[in-house]
Amino acid sequence: MSDTRIAIVLGTRPEIIKLSPILRVCDRRDVPYTLVHTGQHYSDELDSVFFERLGLPEPDYHLGVGSGTHGAQTAEMLTGIEEIVTEEDIDVVVVQGDTNSVLAGAIATSKLDAELGHVEAGLRSFDREMPEEINRILTDHAGDHLFAPTEESADLLRDEGIDESRIYVTGNTIVDAVEANRALAAEKSTVLDEYDLTAGGFILMTAHRAENVDDRDRLVNILTGIDRIASELDQPVVYPIHPRTRERIEEFDISVPETIRLIEPLDFLDFLRLEDTASLVVTDSGGVQEETCILQTPCVTVRDSTERPETVSVGANTVVGTTPGDIVDGARAQLSKPTDWDAPFGDGNAAERILDIVLPSHTENKR
Repeated sequence: MSDTRIAIVLGTRPEIIKLSPILRVCDRRDVPYTLVHTGQHYSDELDSVFFERLGLPEPDYHLGVGSGTHGAQTAEMLTGIEEIVTEEDIDVVVVQGDTNSVLAGAIATSKLDAELGHVEAGLRSFDREMPEEINRILTDHAGDHLFAPTEESADLLRDEGIDESRIYVTGNTIVDAVEANRALAAEKSTVLDEYDLTAGGFILMTAHRAENVDDRDRLVNILTGIDRIASELDQPVVYPIHPRTRERIEEFDISVPETIRLIEPLDFLDFLRLEDTASLVVTDSGGVQEETCILQTPCVTVRDSTERPETVSVGANTVVGTTPGDIVDGARAQLSKPTDWDAPFGDGNAAERILDIVLPSHTENKR
């Protein structure tokens, strides 16, 4: 048993998914850890069901932060994480991604006698209007161990003057998670039958980012573009809708096209099954861009930039913005391509590599 005391901080659905392989490797190696849930996702459909279906342990701490302004949310998390890291005498804090939970974990750790490991380091959209971009940059510059998913991400860290000794190319833990759960989803998920869907006969949609759903014109344009694709393909669109987006649709009095079926948020296995069997995925999610790339499903990203350029380079994804015509053109282009690209995010052993790096290093590098 390792004597390194690790805290793993998470707060949203993608973090639960992408950190689950690290939790499993810790369990397999008998490495103790403290699991801290900030409560940034506060809907049960987006939260506890993921722990249940993925067979993960209940968090040791749940901060219950919920919604709020960026400042209020981050401040409350910061206070709670600092207390836990101090009381538990934590050696290494591990965070993943670009959320306010990540930023709070980074700031708290940087002020204490503990190291910070950042899973999925080095991602950049180069759009500083995105709160997530600021969170990524600040976390990487505070981090002691930066776990870059690809060489391209590592190069971006080097370009920012970050010392080579802090950078490790490990692959992305999403590959670990998808490979571990793809067959299980095919075996156990009944989502296709539940929604009367045929593999290859529907479009999957997600849209949740503030810059899209808080802007009425952009949201209407996205829905219009996807409606046109659906009509052209004569396929329904399945949209597991985030509670925030549903609120905006009601607030803006938007009429959702009949081709688009709004359904409740799904757990990871059901959503993975839809990603695996859709003819096309239209999304504004970074994680979905990665997952569809791994699953060989064509993807159209309704944003103006992406921090996953490797998905575009290999042909799995195209970034089209939110103009309806561009969305349709992007969909046509993706559907005309072969889907035999090589996913660039590693071999499915990222979690093992990350733990190998974290465990022997903290005593030598502790601040």
